Amino acid sequence: VIFLMEGIVLAAVLIWYGAAIQRLENTAREIASGNLSARCDLTLLPPGLRSFGEKLNSGAEGMEKAVEEKIKSERFKTELITNVSHDIKTPLTSIVNFVDLMKKEEIENEKVREYLDVLDRQSARLKKLTEDLVESAKAVSGVLSVELAPCDAGVLLGQAVAEYQAQLEEKGLTPCLSVPEEPCYIMADGKKLWRVMDNLLQNIVKYALPGTRVYASLEENEGKAELVFRNISALPISLSGEHLTERFVRGDLSRNTEGSGLGLSIAQSLVELQKGKLTLTVDGDLFKAVVCFDRIQMTD
Repeated sequence: VIFLMEGIVLAAVLIWYGAAIQRLENTAREIASGNLSARCDLTLLPPGLRSFGEKLNSGAEGMEKAVEEKIKSERFKTELITNVSHDIKTPLTSIVNFVDLMKKEEIENEKVREYLDVLDRQSARLKKLTEDLVESAKAVSGVLSVELAPCDAGVLLGQAVAEYQAQLEEKGLTPCLSVPEEPCYIMADGKKLWRVMDNLLQNIVKYALPGTRVYASLEENEGKAELVFRNISALPISLSGEHLTERFVRGDLSRNTEGSGLGLSIAQSLVELQKGKLTLTVDGDLFKAVVCFDRIQMTD
């Protein structure tokens, strides 16, 4: 009888500890999956595991506060950039308009015309930088609205390359487009995806080596649709693909070309908002960008 009672008590203790460990494991799994508000109930935990539960809850609270502070900081930066950009945009619009009016005047002084050309070019550059700052802040914070709908990725890619045909040829670049004969549909926001391809092609126009070919292709791989851009860089790229998508980072470290260092960052944020993935690869002078989406089947 004593042996039986000891076995029952031992079994009860083992069940108690097993249930407590399972509860701690479930809470840890919830926290690891992103639910930082998950907490472990400490009321029925054995003394040996209560301290572990307290530390687990304390760690979750710390992470939750850190995430809240990060979100608050990002929101503050977004609002600051938006407000400052708006304040800059108003006088900048006046400058652009008056420069345009002055260029229409008959000015005989060649020097003055050169000065106007510089003002025109630099004011346009400042306007583009201001717009990129606002879009980058909105894209990173996730406040941009996205309207996903079935899109033919091949058609969009063909239109984007055709739009840049003249610019590429002017830079001495030969575009090579390759898309499947059959339509390839993805769920995306057509306008946002167009901006992604626009940024990637702008990057190629700025940094590709003149006299080389530029490849744009749509490839299907294991249920995925991949928009692939390849080009040879005119200058050495000393950064990895991951670093190139950071804000204000440029592959041209000497900064000999015009650019804000926001194009690839904006492209990555827009792709992620559409549930896609942008991967950049640098192999020597070869630069490769892959925009990947899940392929969908369209029914009649």
